Amino acid sequence: MNYRIDYLDQLEAEAIYILREVYEQFDNSCLMFSGGKDSIVLIHLANKAFYPDKIPFKILHVDTGNNFKEVIKFRDSLMHALDLDLIVASVEKYIKVNKKEDIEFVNRNRLQIPVLLEQIKFNEIDAAIGGGRRDEEKVRAKERIFSHRNRKGQWNPENQRAELWHLYNGKKKAGEHFRIFPLSNWTELDIWNYILREQLEVPRIYFSHKREVLLKDDILISKSEFIDCDGSKIYTKNVRCRTIGDITTTGMWESDAITIAQIIQEISVSSIGERGKRADDKVSVNSMEERKRKGYF
Repeated sequence: MNYRIDYLDQLEAEAIYILREVYEQFDNSCLMFSGGKDSIVLIHLANKAFYPDKIPFKILHVDTGNNFKEVIKFRDSLMHALDLDLIVASVEKYIKVNKKEDIEFVNRNRLQIPVLLEQIKFNEIDAAIGGGRRDEEKVRAKERIFSHRNRKGQWNPENQRAELWHLYNGKKKAGEHFRIFPLSNWTELDIWNYILREQLEVPRIYFSHKREVLLKDDILISKSEFIDCDGSKIYTKNVRCRTIGDITTTGMWESDAITIAQIIQEISVSSIGERGKRADDKVSVNSMEERKRKGYF
């Protein structure tokens, strides 16, 4: 008898175990959803973990207001199909309420931090499940699977709990919470192989398509009503997304990949990580760590 388990089955089993641990250890959890491939896989895993019951977590989307229309359409369709409870936290509303219209807030990515922390406090969330993976970025590699946050929602990488033998410590003081990362041990290639195996639907912008783009700091950015082109030359190219965020900071990759198999082939030979074209990561060398310490995803 062969007891060997496929590596995707191992990753799936680990993630499902973590999701069930969250349900057991915490009282009011949410699953953060962006409409991207990782959060789609996370929803699928949560569905498997608790089937035939409904996913027991609230779904939270921190919406910058500057989105790819295809992603919002996909999000709403998936929420309806699975009958999930979606909370949309609006950065646009935060800007208007707090009158933060000056130039330093052009990049709405950083404004997701106070909006997320506001929702966590308002909804009394004690565990926020995210799709972050350690292979994405060097700071994400520091994260524990159960990542502790203090009463201000801040992360201190030097004040985390050991996670030996898959034992996860969710103990916390009043007002503190955890970020949970069930996909920590997955890679970008694992995600796409799993999507292929499970035949999951993803937004069409992950596949090659013609789009008007402009070159900004050596990154191709999608032309949109949210960007001041400022006389920039507009190109029409075959591009796709490898990671999805705010349309103003998400870099587009030149590509001819129109199937998941072609995407897998493309990234398997790429020497650049998927976040290599995220403009918000290039603000400074420690850009991601600075944001995470303040409460970013």
